[in-house]
Amino acid sequence: MARAQSELRAAGAQSGTTKPDAFAGLTPQQQQIVRLAALGLTNREVAEKLYLSPRTVSSHLYRAFPKLGITVRSQLRHVVDAMTADREAGRDIDARGGA
Repeated sequence: MARAQSELRAAGAQSGTTKPDAFAGLTPQQQQIVRLAALGLTNREVAEKLYLSPRTVSSHLYRAFPKLGITVRSQLRHVVDAMTADREAGRDIDARGGA
């Protein structure tokens, strides 16, 4: 089982291990960096926008990937999209007077 999961990760497949609240577990700066990287910006472009060094951006992403349960940068968009969808679903429930 573990070997199959590692083979899938190596191939870039999504394992479905991202927890719904994983994004909330990131620091605010990591969240900001992940959002920008998910838009397709390079580390250098993210660094310029946030007045950081590209190495700092790289370090934050390196620490965020395991927290998010992802292994490749292309999976960031899925994580951010899922987080956005979860927030919008929560607003819909609140607007209808739910929990």
